[in-house]
Amino acid sequence: MAVKIKTQFGTIDITNDVIATVVGGAATDNYGVVGMASRNQLRDGVNDILRRENYNKGVVIRQQENGVSVDVNIIVGYGTKISEVSKSVQSKVKYNLESMLGVTANSVNVLVQGVRVLAD
Repeated sequence: MAVKIKTQFGTIDITNDVIATVVGGAATDNYGVVGMASRNQLRDGVNDILRRENYNKGVVIRQQENGVSVDVNIIVGYGTKISEVSKSVQSKVKYNLESMLGVTANSVNVLVQGVRVLAD
């Protein structure tokens, strides 16, 4: 499914992969986020941090009539306050979706899949 934006010149189709890449980039730019995690680690066989080209495995996008609902699966660093990191991810993802793609995020759900100890 894709988000369709109608303009006076025609329609713009934004695929879920593009939205997932923007969401993943916004999430990993926050302090305390080590990386993205797969939404279904057993099925995907991925227990590591996802690379930029696989962000769509860690993001779930549901289309709604007046925007999108986004689930973001992240791994946080040990010693950071998980609630503050999650709030930061929510606000940055919502801002980036609206400013870069013109898509309204009705809800941004952050799912913390793990905690990693960061090397000094």
